[in-house]
Amino acid sequence: MGEMKAKAPPDRKLPQHGVKGAYYGGEWMDLEDCVGTYLPDSSKCSGCPEKSSCPRSQSRNAAESKIEIYDVAVIGAGCIGGAVARELSRYDLKTIVLESADDVSQGATKGNSGIVHAGYDDKPGSLHAKFCWPGNQMFPQLDKELRFGYQLNGSLVLATNEDEVKILNELMERGRANGVLNLRIVQKEELFQMEPALNPNAIAALYSPDAGNCIPYEFAIALCENAVDNGVEIRIRREVTNITKSGEVFEIDARHWEPSDYIQAREKQGKSADGSDEARAGGIPGTVRAGIAVSSLSVVLKGLQMAIDENIDAYVRLQSAAATIFVILMTAFILLKPSGKKRGPTDLKDLVSKLSAPVGGGGDKVQVEDMKTGGSGSWNAVKGVTVGREIVKARYVINCAGSSSDKIARLIGDDSFVIKPRLGDYLLLNRNQGHLTSHTIFPCPDPILGKGVLVQTTLWGNLILGPTARDMHKPDAADMSDASVQEYILTKCKKLCPYFDPRETIHAFCGARAKSSRGDWIIEASEKDTNFIHVAGIDSPGLAGSPAIALEVVRLLRLAGLDTIPNSSFNPNRAPIITPKQGMKGLKMGPVGKNDSNGLKAEEAKMASNVVCKCEKVTELEVVRAMRRSLPIDSTQGIRKRTRAGMGHCQGDKDNYNCECRVAAIIARENGTDPNEVGRRPWPATSTLSERWITDSERRELEKRMSVEQ
Repeated sequence: MGEMKAKAPPDRKLPQHGVKGAYYGGEWMDLEDCVGTYLPDSSKCSGCPEKSSCPRSQSRNAAESKIEIYDVAVIGAGCIGGAVARELSRYDLKTIVLESADDVSQGATKGNSGIVHAGYDDKPGSLHAKFCWPGNQMFPQLDKELRFGYQLNGSLVLATNEDEVKILNELMERGRANGVLNLRIVQKEELFQMEPALNPNAIAALYSPDAGNCIPYEFAIALCENAVDNGVEIRIRREVTNITKSGEVFEIDARHWEPSDYIQAREKQGKSADGSDEARAGGIPGTVRAGIAVSSLSVVLKGLQMAIDENIDAYVRLQSAAATIFVILMTAFILLKPSGKKRGPTDLKDLVSKLSAPVGGGGDKVQVEDMKTGGSGSWNAVKGVTVGREIVKARYVINCAGSSSDKIARLIGDDSFVIKPRLGDYLLLNRNQGHLTSHTIFPCPDPILGKGVLVQTTLWGNLILGPTARDMHKPDAADMSDASVQEYILTKCKKLCPYFDPRETIHAFCGARAKSSRGDWIIEASEKDTNFIHVAGIDSPGLAGSPAIALEVVRLLRLAGLDTIPNSSFNPNRAPIITPKQGMKGLKMGPVGKNDSNGLKAEEAKMASNVVCKCEKVTELEVVRAMRRSLPIDSTQGIRKRTRAGMGHCQGDKDNYNCECRVAAIIARENGTDPNEVGRRPWPATSTLSERWITDSERRELEKRMSVEQ
């Protein structure tokens, strides 16, 4: 292995999203070309007008909603549920999304490769094949609208012998049967011009230029944000526990839970456990404001009439005038009072000082059952406590519950399928390793385990290795040790690209894929009720197929009788949260308190220059921007997914820049809460690493595991 490393090709300085430019619609765009394209005119985007942060565990419109019966309820807010919700927002419908975890995108969407597959590997005639290629072709335009970051990098399936070359040809023919265009076999000379750091034994590859990659949770967040901006309501931490039907209306029983740490922090302050006082502080609903205004106006007019009526006793007229003035003042106070959420000025240094240090050791690993309902963001993983129950009524229900979709189906008596979770483990390497591949690199596929372990540069320049394919109903897979999982990944990946340095590992994670007992995706009206539509068992390439699947769901709803009148105010455009940087130009680093703003609009320029995460150059303004969008955020993990704060090589080390506490302080300021109510990054979650901040001894162990011959 040492000899191979000595021959590693030089760093190609490949573009990294957000560094001197951005990927937009699949293609790279230099920083000077981003204005007006990747960085649009804010007046043309949904959700751009400045607002306060959302109420606890729900979107603003959900907190203000007076809807008694929804047209459609979507259960699950991963990339499938998000795509369906966004597609439904094109129509004049009352739609609500219920998500059991503490944020959107917390299930399989959070823990996968982010590959937008082209569809050459799928069995012809399957639903995988039917929706993958059409969905793949929708991504460039989706990214131009939603700006989640999409890189059209292409994929290569390697062959190291003639038998594998035959498999490549079979894959190419299968792809053509699925309608996939532009596939071709590249020979060794061209292959190594494309990717000089590949296994020297590679002799050919199947090239698909239409394959791409994105950050899957950023994609789902963009979908859900835009859906809410266009009228869809979202409630998180709502676990569906029962579904009944009264006439033509489903009654969905949702258990509202909150983390025990949050409840304990609030109890110390004498606050409500469900956050309802925060919702009230977030502003009076428009309908209530209108009622107050109308009522006050009638009282004022009557008072004025009495005050000027000379036929009334002078003392009574004087009292009427005084009462009228009082009503005017009180109405003005109520209606003009700003949001009860204190946005600033607030001393961030003081808030940071109240926070405990980040956790990087000990703790309990997230179990498979919890991964079905949000992993580290599930109620059990954070010792959630039920704070209320809600009945949501809807005429149609879409089951997008991922690994829990069979459980949701059984609530209406439908046991036509079973979900068998397949775990996929990954290792994430530092940005200095991302130059080794520009394409997504696959081995020849396994007839049982599928596409196999891959090597891929991410949108942001990291190198990602994995996944495993551990079927949890098989003891040998379920019982694999963390060390054996790492060894499996590293030894498989070095056969594709032998030059990466395992000592540059900065993070490890795992996702549960929803494999169904039918062996194919389930996209159909339930046999128990045609108004209940399953979108279940959506494993790979579900990310690629998601926008096409959403179109199919709308078609099924129409067949079931739903009227889809276009939403005349639908706005497909969303601005990005992250601003591309030119090195440190215009940015300032320093200890907490030195460069912090007071959170007010007048200090926006100060926010834009204040770096709160050194590794990823995340600014205070980017955190604030995420907080003031249309989805509720109350944890550093939520900000981590939206801004990358804490995702760099130091992983939020308090002795480096303490970005986790800085971010937690900003969240507390924006939400007007005590900093100890802010959710923090858990450990170990699904990681196979022994500690969050990897030690030299563990780096050496990773190097040894990579060197094992298999």
